[in-house]
Amino acid sequence: MRAITIERQGTPVLPNVAFVSNHPDPVAQTGEVVVRTEASALNHLDLWVGRGLPGIDIRYPAISGSDGAGVVEGVGQGVDPAWIGRRVLLNAAVPKPDPILPGARPAPADIHMIGEHGPGCLAERFTAPAANLVEIGDADPVAAAAFGLTHLTAWRMMVTQAGLRAGMCVLITGIGGGVALAALAIARHFGCETIVTSRHAWKLERARALGASHAVLDQGQDWSREVRQLTGRRGVDLCVDSVGKAIHGPCIKSLARGGTFATCGATTGPDATTDLTRIFWNQLRVVGSTMGDMREFREVVSLFRSGAISPTIDRVFAPSEGRDAFARLEAGEQFGKLVVDWRKA
Repeated sequence: MRAITIERQGTPVLPNVAFVSNHPDPVAQTGEVVVRTEASALNHLDLWVGRGLPGIDIRYPAISGSDGAGVVEGVGQGVDPAWIGRRVLLNAAVPKPDPILPGARPAPADIHMIGEHGPGCLAERFTAPAANLVEIGDADPVAAAAFGLTHLTAWRMMVTQAGLRAGMCVLITGIGGGVALAALAIARHFGCETIVTSRHAWKLERARALGASHAVLDQGQDWSREVRQLTGRRGVDLCVDSVGKAIHGPCIKSLARGGTFATCGATTGPDATTDLTRIFWNQLRVVGSTMGDMREFREVVSLFRSGAISPTIDRVFAPSEGRDAFARLEAGEQFGKLVVDWRKA
């Protein structure tokens, strides 16, 4: 089968990306299905797979990709054959069983990530547990692949973890990335006022066109003052961030009393310096969030199926253009999702 592979670990990732046409087909294990991929989308996670992740034994050549939509064409042992022929969307976060000690407080499940801990969706076929699939009927597979992981991540981050409510003021950093744009769509769905930041003026203009209420150009300054001016010096109720170290200070300073800082990533580094005095004095909350479970996935996918929320797509590539997709991702040039359409030659 055709596949986009990462041949070896290294930084930058692009020199190690290849398009191959003779990769072995995957085989469904017990509880799994084989999906003929119609579309798959890239995430920043694909770059981490190429760079290597501490504590994770990635076998190269690796097939990354944690967003995939397609048609089930085979099932493993224990799976109802009625799945065959259905168009499905993948939730790549597979929960790992974790024994709970007597009296212990239940904790979020650890996960095995398809496309990180094992082969992913950047290939003509992929395997996944049937329990991690949602049927999407006649939905556009390109739009579905662009929707999946980023909107699940933003939904759990904002709704489950941060308690998003209608009418809140939400700050979203690094607009243009998949999770940030998903957060903007979800905040607008809830009727929230939104403030977005970016280092690129053109991305701010694009975000305004998508309905962002306000935009702040990040030129390395402490832009929390601008955020507070936009909110009548009150601050924001929720800050949605995946940038990390480089802008953590302004994020915390931008929060109103009782506000919440929600993080799902740290692309500029994890070792941020924070302000504990501001956190306890203003009674702020700091919450972490990763991926999401199937209940959350069904909730947010239902909004996609109804047309209430749509993904922003930067560009669609043919499989043979996989290196171009990685190049655009690694350069940070995209505004929205980069999608590979496997129906193209």
